[in-house]
Amino acid sequence: MLPQDVSRAVVAPARPIPSGRVGLVAAALVVLGEAGWLAAGLPGAAEVSDLGAVALAAWAAFACLRVARRHPVALRRFWTLLAATMALAALGRVLWMVERLGGRELPHTPLIGGLFTAGIVTGTAALLCSLAAPRSLVGQARTLLDGVIVALALIPIGWVVVFRDLAAAELTDPLRTWGLLYPMFDLMQLTILVAVAGPSRPMWRAWAVIGASLATRAAADTAYVSLVAHGSYTSGHPIDVCWPLSYLLIGAATRYPPPAGSDGAEETTESPLPPWWRVALPYLPVGGAIVAVALSRRPTGQTPHLIFLCMMALLGVLALRQGLAANENLRLVARLRRLAYSDQLTGLPNRLTFTRRLRRALRDEAPVAVLLLDLDGFKQVNDRFGHVTGDRLLTTIAERMRDATADDGMIARLGGDEFAVLVDGDRPVSPERLAERLLAALEPLPGEEDLGLNPSASIGIAEYGPQHASHTDLLRDADIAMYAAKAAGKSAYRTCTPALRESAVTRAELIAELRRAVDEGQLCVEYQPIVDLATGTVRSAEALVRWRHPRLGVLPPAAFLPLAEETGLIVPIDRWVLHEACRAAAAWRERAPQVTVAVNLAAAHLRRPDLIATVIAATAGAGLPPRALTLELTESALIEGSDAVLDRLRQLRELGIRLAIDDFGTGYSSLSYLHHIPATELKVDRSFVARLGAEDVRAYATVEMVNRLAAAFDLAVVAEGVETDAQHAAVTAIGCVHGQGWRYGRPAALPELLTALTPVDATR
Repeated sequence: MLPQDVSRAVVAPARPIPSGRVGLVAAALVVLGEAGWLAAGLPGAAEVSDLGAVALAAWAAFACLRVARRHPVALRRFWTLLAATMALAALGRVLWMVERLGGRELPHTPLIGGLFTAGIVTGTAALLCSLAAPRSLVGQARTLLDGVIVALALIPIGWVVVFRDLAAAELTDPLRTWGLLYPMFDLMQLTILVAVAGPSRPMWRAWAVIGASLATRAAADTAYVSLVAHGSYTSGHPIDVCWPLSYLLIGAATRYPPPAGSDGAEETTESPLPPWWRVALPYLPVGGAIVAVALSRRPTGQTPHLIFLCMMALLGVLALRQGLAANENLRLVARLRRLAYSDQLTGLPNRLTFTRRLRRALRDEAPVAVLLLDLDGFKQVNDRFGHVTGDRLLTTIAERMRDATADDGMIARLGGDEFAVLVDGDRPVSPERLAERLLAALEPLPGEEDLGLNPSASIGIAEYGPQHASHTDLLRDADIAMYAAKAAGKSAYRTCTPALRESAVTRAELIAELRRAVDEGQLCVEYQPIVDLATGTVRSAEALVRWRHPRLGVLPPAAFLPLAEETGLIVPIDRWVLHEACRAAAAWRERAPQVTVAVNLAAAHLRRPDLIATVIAATAGAGLPPRALTLELTESALIEGSDAVLDRLRQLRELGIRLAIDDFGTGYSSLSYLHHIPATELKVDRSFVARLGAEDVRAYATVEMVNRLAAAFDLAVVAEGVETDAQHAAVTAIGCVHGQGWRYGRPAALPELLTALTPVDATR
């Protein structure tokens, strides 16, 4: 009979909310005092009951109104509606008390009933407007119907439970029958509360308090209707304390702030999937209602009018709910189709759509061409500016390419920074002309050059021909041409030719054979001496891997190591070379204890957390002192290193491992990184040394500058690629400490190196 109170889990600012602790304690004392008064049966119990309910409802209304002012609009609306619900409860109870004092024991007047009904409406509206509630009108209607279904289904059950021992003549009083609607409305709101709060994340503790308020009200209304139906209720009954208690819980719920980090803003993430019980919740009581209808039939075979009307209403609401469910299913199917066939970031067709269109075009036997685009330098944009900026750039690029393609083809995003254009039918423009338009569309606009956000594209073109058995063959050829365009430089396009196709096949075969080479022991290591330029003594030897190919013969590193880096095979290859070199160095140090070994490591090793363990295992397993091992690393690999990479390099130096910067001068050559990298030597690239013999003044100055720079950082210098006496004389005059090249010895197997471990005449 009293208004229903409801609440919902909301998100709002996480700032602290004043507790109103004094008011809450006072309200709790009022409830405890009323409970004691009514339980003891003291005089004036009816007046105490009415005054307690009015006071608690008014206090709860004030508490809700006060907290509403401290929240954003959406949350403020929720608390304001709850305040209205409590105010209606207080007003209805005041009129109840006035009517009762006027001589009516149970004053169920239309006005009082209207106030209580209005409270039900505002309470339900509060739940449905909460931030955790569905945003759409359809979703809100579905949630409301779920509550109505539960309420209507429980009415027959309540009839059997409450009125099972009453004669038909005693049920003619409308209060005894229609009063059963009050607890059903409570349960309707409780169902809505569970539906709204169930999927919300994170959970708001106020939900549990408000749910307890509704459960208390439902129990009180059920007991009240049963007592009235059996003629045993009088004002001031101990059950009356339950309504003030429910109001107390509403006021207590205002003390819980929303979860931290919630600001009331529109959520952009997907709502969590509801649990199975949430989906089945509105239908669970229906089976019980059917049984209750059978049990409620009178001896005459008639069904009570209230039960009949409720069941008819239940059928109508179920039909409406199923209609909404069907509508949502249709919308979901449409959304799933959009998700399945379009790219969510750019709005372009995705790989699935592109493949289907391509296969259909091939079935129609129309002229077909595919343009495959891959953005150059897009990874650097993500690394430098972050993925949010990268996504924004992809969206802009997609719009430009869509405009450039126009109606001459279908452009799709295949994934990442890869796009494709399908040109079929009459082809009003040639694929090459379309590629030029796409490249022009990606050129930076005025002012964009300085932003660093203007990646170009490499485009591969493949036209359908007799060599293409399927769409995969066509895409493969476009991919081959695209990699050829990348090799030709940025902002370029290439058309797949038989020569390109044959080269790609050869490359693929070589990669497959390289995988077997690692397992079948086809790799070997040769060693090239590194000498002291002043004495000619061999000070170290660089380990260089060779591939004894069963068909192509011995292949140098340049013929297969780039493929190994692309495929990830470089890691096991380098690890094998490291172990072989350490074992070889341990063997030759028995003859020449001062000679160390140098091993090249690819950049991929620096990013591996097991780098230190790998090096320790190689040296310890061979019995080689760590100081006898030098790891050679390229400039670019070192400069791109993160803090974790630098930390690993420092750990290697602490172990005694020496670190050399290989091919110095061909990478970034930034002076700043020398302050951070714990290197021990620089290896001057052979391209500079090669020009010394021709008395190239610039080359001489470059090598001399590197030598001085190394001295400033206390680094040793190794001149690579020394082949002639003139080059030897030049690097010696410049002051380089060590030299390496054919002038001092070609790469050779370990037995041949052992014979070279004697001083070399530096003046010969």
